Amino acid sequence: MTDGLPEMTSLERTALYKSLGNPLRRRILDYLGRHGEANSTVLARELGESSGTTSYHLRKLAEQRLIEEIPEKSGGRERWWRSLPFRHTTPDPAAMAPDEYAAAAELAQLKIEFDTALYRRAHQEYRGPEGWAQVQRHGTWMTREELLDFMREYHALLDRYARSREEAPDGARPVLMRFYAVPEPAAERHGESAG
Repeated sequence: MTDGLPEMTSLERTALYKSLGNPLRRRILDYLGRHGEANSTVLARELGESSGTTSYHLRKLAEQRLIEEIPEKSGGRERWWRSLPFRHTTPDPAAMAPDEYAAAAELAQLKIEFDTALYRRAHQEYRGPEGWAQVQRHGTWMTREELLDFMREYHALLDRYARSREEAPDGARPVLMRFYAVPEPAAERHGESAG
């Protein structure tokens, strides 16, 4: 699930996709990502839920190692939480069990809706090449091996610049980035026509 942990099973991935697709759990993760830490009472107040409900979902997120308790702030019944670094690559859909595929497809639809809104925001907030919002589009010719090399270098670049909220310098803001690589249909390569 996260770097350095063992490979997940299909059942674990199915549970992960369902968790990430749960609207309240997504809001909790978003809040922790923006604010760094919270307890169930803070989340209940900020998200308009009961503390019992937020406490339940916090425990479920912790079971999946998406968040962790902050021991130095927790005491008695009051438990404080922070998000954990997370990276997951979805396996080949053809290799998924039916339940896993269904959960991944539902999560993918939610991500598409979110990312479409994010793409529109990036265009609306674009203030030139020196601004906070950046929009890049590019096309090139690559082999599959070159694309996979590019992806490894892209991940290394993200790792180089990635830092936690606590490590961020003054003036840093959370930045949402997306990357897609999609080959043109095979029939359009080398000037071939589809008809």
